[in-house]
Amino acid sequence: MIIVLKPGATKSEAEEILSKIEGQGLKPLYMPGSERTVIGALGDERKLGQLHLESHPSVERVDPILAAYKAVSREMHPEDSIVQFGHSRIGSKAFAVIAGPCAVESYEQLSATAIAVRDAGAHGLRGGAFKPRTSPYSFQGLGIEGLKILQRVGQETGLPVITEVVEVADVDAVETYADAFQVGARNMQNFRLLQALGQAGKPVFLKRGMAATVKDVLMSAEYIASEGNSNIVLVERGIRTFETGTRNTLDLSAVCQFKKLSHLPVVVDPSHGTGVREYVAPMAYAAAACGADGILVEAHENPAEALSDGAQSLYPEQFSALMNGLKPFVEAAGRVL
Repeated sequence: MIIVLKPGATKSEAEEILSKIEGQGLKPLYMPGSERTVIGALGDERKLGQLHLESHPSVERVDPILAAYKAVSREMHPEDSIVQFGHSRIGSKAFAVIAGPCAVESYEQLSATAIAVRDAGAHGLRGGAFKPRTSPYSFQGLGIEGLKILQRVGQETGLPVITEVVEVADVDAVETYADAFQVGARNMQNFRLLQALGQAGKPVFLKRGMAATVKDVLMSAEYIASEGNSNIVLVERGIRTFETGTRNTLDLSAVCQFKKLSHLPVVVDPSHGTGVREYVAPMAYAAAACGADGILVEAHENPAEALSDGAQSLYPEQFSALMNGLKPFVEAAGRVL
């Protein structure tokens, strides 16, 4: 349920209602806004009805949440959420760009790439330490050593770092070394992992599964939010269709749907969405134009020698050109780069 307080309702009045909700065994959510304070109540609505909050002098109205996903729905939280990632705020007026190689291969490789993307204007560094690959014979990542390299390079360049977590057993290690978790497409519905991340304290970038609907993604985000972590960023990275000209089909209409249905920020991954280096920049521009809050881009110091995803990784000069070309699209969308 959503409890909308009247204009001028005080924080102490809101806390009184929150206490009553919690006393009934329900989960209260406090969401102060610029014009109204909204309180959410998750759980058995019959118990909430016993409180008769619609009669409370500070309550304007009580509305049911119709969406199956409660905590991440815009019904529950009408205003856009902002997720802090290092010095960047995902979901604010600033358009966030996070770039780096698919995999951490060595300190020298990651450092050279990080310096290049930082100098071109990137706000964050991506890089995989654990790599779930389609083939068991492909490069699987450096593991803990990769995490240590990622942390070191992030500190040296001043960039916050994000890396993929692939199983529950790795959550603590990734949280120790990285500034944010990434949940890959293959793990979008790994519900035990999502619950573990919901109990962690750092932001979670949740990638859309290859055959997942918009509702599927939001229900997965709900698993994270229901455990107490609301710092979630949705990532559109393309879906599997019958088209073979690209690695995936980048569904930019999903950005509009996510924005309509949820308050969570949304970023687009045009690298995995297309799998073709030459298509990354145009799709990045389109992402900015359709309302995304940022992009995740694969860049490498020398893609020709990359151990994974070299065909979709940008050369440093191509990433710099992308950043320059992105500016007018970002400005046209009312944001700053």
